[in-house]
Amino acid sequence: MEDRTHQDGDIVIGGGAPAQPADLNLLRTFLAVYRSGSFTAAAPLLGLSQPTVTAQIRALEQQTGRALFTRLPRGAEPTHLAHDLAGHIAGPLDALASLGGRNTVLTGRTTPVHLAGPAELLCARALPALAPLVAEGVRLRITMGLTDPLLEAQRAGHHDLVIATRRPGGRTLTSLPLADEDYVLVASPTWARRVEKRLAADGPCAAVRDVPLITYAEDLPIARRYWRNVFGKRLTAEAAVTVPDLRGAVSAVAAGAGYSVLPRYLCQDELTSGGLVLLHEPEEPPLNTLFLVQRPGADANPDVARVRERLQRAARTW
Repeated sequence: MEDRTHQDGDIVIGGGAPAQPADLNLLRTFLAVYRSGSFTAAAPLLGLSQPTVTAQIRALEQQTGRALFTRLPRGAEPTHLAHDLAGHIAGPLDALASLGGRNTVLTGRTTPVHLAGPAELLCARALPALAPLVAEGVRLRITMGLTDPLLEAQRAGHHDLVIATRRPGGRTLTSLPLADEDYVLVASPTWARRVEKRLAADGPCAAVRDVPLITYAEDLPIARRYWRNVFGKRLTAEAAVTVPDLRGAVSAVAAGAGYSVLPRYLCQDELTSGGLVLLHEPEEPPLNTLFLVQRPGADANPDVARVRERLQRAARTW
């Protein structure tokens, strides 16, 4: 099979003679399936039914004479031919989609930029950084949640950009490091005074043993990581309070509920004002790298590039 382009710009598929220009609707459907990872996920992005998507892919496969996808129980795996075809057509079709500033169903976008990420980071850092763009006319649609389900939704075409707490696997999404967030062990001044002597004598692990732990989730993900990376020990405490929003954890700790491990950026104001006190200052605080993840083809909307670039610039000071 050979892919070629006529001088007049028509995309043609197939070997032998005569080669016929490919139907752009079939190519749009192919690219949506390729990028979303399944026939089912591509259907709503295209405004089509799943059987119609299946029929169009079959028609394109008949034109090429080769299978484009391996059907799996969950999703569709592109063949080598599909990777080659996507490499040939993605650029021209994305350029076509962006003509006149018009967004199409090709990549599952609508006019606003769909941005997703952790609630705390979006509210405390991303949205303030993007406020000037909103004033200039950029429209945003914000989704808050955990990284794994947000990335799955992005693969299905629901988000243009995701701020993720880990680098995504696979080849469907592109990512770049955005910023490093460091974590601090903190308590209210009242609790800090109570454990002051024990901190000096026995260290932070022993000092907080009888202090209530405020954490993000029942399995203590942030605190366990701090204990493992900083102290080289396993955290055996149980949570006194779990709150699935770290801004709530900051409020609870500052009010005297107990201690926590929190991102520094989220509690910097309280540390500066004295509302929170550091219980420990390691030479190398544990860091977590944040990634800015983009769905291929999202740049057909120029506002996606503007949001991405603004976040990259702002993240240098986070």
